[in-house]
Amino acid sequence: MSEPFSSSTFRVEQPRRGPFARSQYRVMDGDGTLLALADQIGERARSERLRTYFPGKSELHARAVLLVTPEDETPLLVVDKEEGRMRTTVARPDGGLVGTFRTERVGRRYVLLDGDDKTIGDITVDLARNNFTVKDTEGRRVGHVRKKWAGIATHLLTTADKYTVEIDDPVPEPLRTLVVTTAIAMDMFLHESKDIT
Repeated sequence: MSEPFSSSTFRVEQPRRGPFARSQYRVMDGDGTLLALADQIGERARSERLRTYFPGKSELHARAVLLVTPEDETPLLVVDKEEGRMRTTVARPDGGLVGTFRTERVGRRYVLLDGDDKTIGDITVDLARNNFTVKDTEGRRVGHVRKKWAGIATHLLTTADKYTVEIDDPVPEPLRTLVVTTAIAMDMFLHESKDIT
């Protein structure tokens, strides 16, 4: 795991976005120190601009974000959500696959796979889609992600979602990296349809 993500507590926040919205995130440690920035990359970013005028269910559309260090923009990870709601991959900048989020039941359960497509854990989601419990294959909780309630107007009209991530260390790799990126993956799967800011 990259040094920036050695903490056991993180905050993942999205800025309020305007009409030409791109998927963007800021990753901080529990004390608020900025660890990484994530911005949408590739051809998908241009196609998202058209969808701003016809927003629909944008969480169905493919998109990818690149996480970089804030100081010198050194690439850290790529979180790549495929078309639909079935699969999101996490890869290193060199293309090496870290792991995959695979949908088992949309909005309720996701399976975590390593780079060899072997099951290493799962995520269960509460009814409100605000709490995400990550467990290993033995059923032991290894992490928890919570989407914070920011009020009705912010929730309905903006993309300014905020998450807290807690890791129950020690958690082995690559499961730990997938726990760190759970907030971004779940936001792409479930909460990215609010493009009308």
